[in-house]
Amino acid sequence: MTPPARLPLRRDTHNKVIAGVCAGIARRYGISPSGLRLAFVLSCVLPGPQFIAYLVLWILIPKDTRY
Repeated sequence: MTPPARLPLRRDTHNKVIAGVCAGIARRYGISPSGLRLAFVLSCVLPGPQFIAYLVLWILIPKDTRY
């Protein structure tokens, strides 16, 4: 039995809310985009560079051109 093929890490431009970073990461790892977005928003109340990390990922992760 072979494991399912993993999709490449791309920003999801079809299911995006802001830039598609959370939707792309969720699609890549097979988790709920809404759950990942909620986890990100909740993590923003903790000290750390979450917002800066999101901006960096927005720049580094290529846009999905399937749509």
